[in-house]
Amino acid sequence: MSKDADNLRIKPATMPAGGWGSVGEVAHILFDQRAALKDSALLLKQNKTDGYACVSCAWAKPANPHPFEFCESGAKATAWETTSKRIGADFFERHTVTELEAWSDHELEGQGRLTTPLRWDAASDKYRAVSWETAFAEIGAQLKAAARDKVVFYSSGRASLETSYMYGLLARMYGNNNLPDSSNMCHESTSVALQKTIGDGVGTVVLDDFAQTDCIFFFGQNVGVNSPRMLHQLQEARRRGVQIITFNPLRERGLVSFTNPQSPAEMLSGSETAISTQYHQVKPGGDTAAIMGLCKAVFALDDAALAEGEQRVLDMSFLTEHTHGFADFEAAVRACGWDAIEAESGLKRVALERAAAVYAGAGAVLGVYGMGLTQHRNGVQNVAMIVNLLLLRGNIGKPGAGVCPVRGHSNVQGQRTVGITEKPELAPLDKLKEQYGFEPPRDKGMNTVEACEAILARQVPAFIALGGNFLRAVPETVLMEAAWREIPLTVQIATKLNRNHVIHGKASYILPCLGRIEIDRQRGGEQSVTIEDSTACIHGSRGMAEPAAHTLLSEPAIVAGIAQATLDANPRADWQGWVDDYGRIREAIAETYPDIFHDFNARMWTPGGFRKPVGAAHRVWKTESGKAEFTVPEELQGNPDLKGGPATMRLFTVRSDGQFNTTIYSHDDRFRGVYGSRRVVFMHRADMAERGFAQGELVTLRGAGGDGVAREVGGLAVVPYDIPQGTIAGYFPECNPLIPLWHHAKESKVPAAKAIDVLVERSGSAA
Repeated sequence: MSKDADNLRIKPATMPAGGWGSVGEVAHILFDQRAALKDSALLLKQNKTDGYACVSCAWAKPANPHPFEFCESGAKATAWETTSKRIGADFFERHTVTELEAWSDHELEGQGRLTTPLRWDAASDKYRAVSWETAFAEIGAQLKAAARDKVVFYSSGRASLETSYMYGLLARMYGNNNLPDSSNMCHESTSVALQKTIGDGVGTVVLDDFAQTDCIFFFGQNVGVNSPRMLHQLQEARRRGVQIITFNPLRERGLVSFTNPQSPAEMLSGSETAISTQYHQVKPGGDTAAIMGLCKAVFALDDAALAEGEQRVLDMSFLTEHTHGFADFEAAVRACGWDAIEAESGLKRVALERAAAVYAGAGAVLGVYGMGLTQHRNGVQNVAMIVNLLLLRGNIGKPGAGVCPVRGHSNVQGQRTVGITEKPELAPLDKLKEQYGFEPPRDKGMNTVEACEAILARQVPAFIALGGNFLRAVPETVLMEAAWREIPLTVQIATKLNRNHVIHGKASYILPCLGRIEIDRQRGGEQSVTIEDSTACIHGSRGMAEPAAHTLLSEPAIVAGIAQATLDANPRADWQGWVDDYGRIREAIAETYPDIFHDFNARMWTPGGFRKPVGAAHRVWKTESGKAEFTVPEELQGNPDLKGGPATMRLFTVRSDGQFNTTIYSHDDRFRGVYGSRRVVFMHRADMAERGFAQGELVTLRGAGGDGVAREVGGLAVVPYDIPQGTIAGYFPECNPLIPLWHHAKESKVPAAKAIDVLVERSGSAA
């Protein structure tokens, strides 16, 4: 702890997103990963039609890309994957696994690419090299003997559509629907809410809508860190005079100003584009209340227009023809008082009315949001409220308008499209039965929270992970790590070492795979894969870098190896043939999902991708009523089940510009002026003064869940910041130990990481 405190440096954070700061960060990581020239050339092919899809975020890939169609985050991800650093069996001869537990996330991944399959040896507490044949045979033997309804098949959001399809089929042929994935931790609230309200579990917006919109409402998404390429669309919109109204607890640099690194004029002059025209620092968890206030103000404007005999603000023809439940929603809005709205949102009535006036005057509005809305107890309700607001003026299903959830990892949405789901009703089980001649399981599987509950109950005999860093990403860290060690078998398919490898089960295997950027050579020649972006467009991706080692297998080959060692032979599931030629996997996908993937192999290189059908984008509502559904919020409170006393503060977790999800590229966060340490807590100066805290003073956060479980994170240095009073922010995943497992979104079970009640206690002073 003291080392982190000693390393901490705080500087004013006034720079725009992009600009020379971004160029410097890219140059630094290319040099650090010892691959500057190689990666510089590779970056020219990133997100291009004839190149590879970024392994970082899922933002849309344009049909006519910029010359440099990559951002700082994407360049970091490419350097991280194509690094010249390597981890072989000799690394583990020098380090016990217990020793590695003390290493930071950055240190573990920073060692480089894994190159050989590994098996943990209990006698020496070290990972030892093992042959692929032996690893598959031993894993298969344990899976055959396990309780099949309890084994978990987890996947992160990076695996391709081809691998994901095979993985889902493996799980169902094995005998369960236990297919939790990273969606469960972030945007499951989106999938639930949008399916319920508009009949599709994905957004309705494509890139062209940004060029046609009149106004953008932005909620709870840090574009400068999590999807920087979107800044190009936002900058172009601002140049057309489009207003961008932002609701976010922190004033994030990417939502304040942007200097385009691809513009020589901007770089030389230092000119900046102001992104947000209004910036409302909503209280964490106050989004439902804020949107309720916007809707209330829109109704008032409509009343005034009616009284003056002017054109109505509400789109009554759209509401009558295309929506259901409007009267109940209107009654709820009119009955809701401004005092409650102001108290819960942390915003003044006049500010919400000012934002509503812009909404009312715009012909086409986009509603863009991220995990700031979804990771709450009322996360599903928050997303439904976005839909309510857009429906009032017919802002779904017309050019320049619609709902735009910004997804995280590069294929997290696509995995669901090809069957990675624990919900049997969302998988084409009858089609799979016909196609492969087996009886698919019909019982609901485990999502992420339910998998954690089963692990804590010591009921999971095996956990297979297709990528990711599951144990680091989930809540309840301390209890989960203790229970994880009791799992009989853990298997990790990965490119780099992470904490989920050093905290392991009783039998543990690390299976190193090719990265997406690497050339994938199989018997049928060089192979390509596909991914789906945030706008439901599907793209081909061709690896272009030489593999880190000749000993690596591709993700499809590893999934096939486990399947062949575990399942009874099935002539209809040609696992080896699929590995030889990924085009055969795509043919199988097209047979399972003909409406989406017909002519898959022919269409996969379509510039800008080909889009899967999204009925709501064309005002076709696949809901029970056949119309878009208004929903009445149950309550305005953002954190209804955590009611701490006056001493509690509301913590929400954030990412830095030095990370992507659980991958930590550095301990710096230049957009917030924090350098050298991630062990910080951001606090309003007035709250610091009230508690007598000085900048850099060390504090301990203790959970106020009231359930008798002691949760704490100590050694955090206080950093003054522009943040709503009564709230604090800390980094994910360092603050995950403070999140109770039961503290998740109702209906979707997404961990509610954006609103956690905690006590802040003095624990010492920085050196």
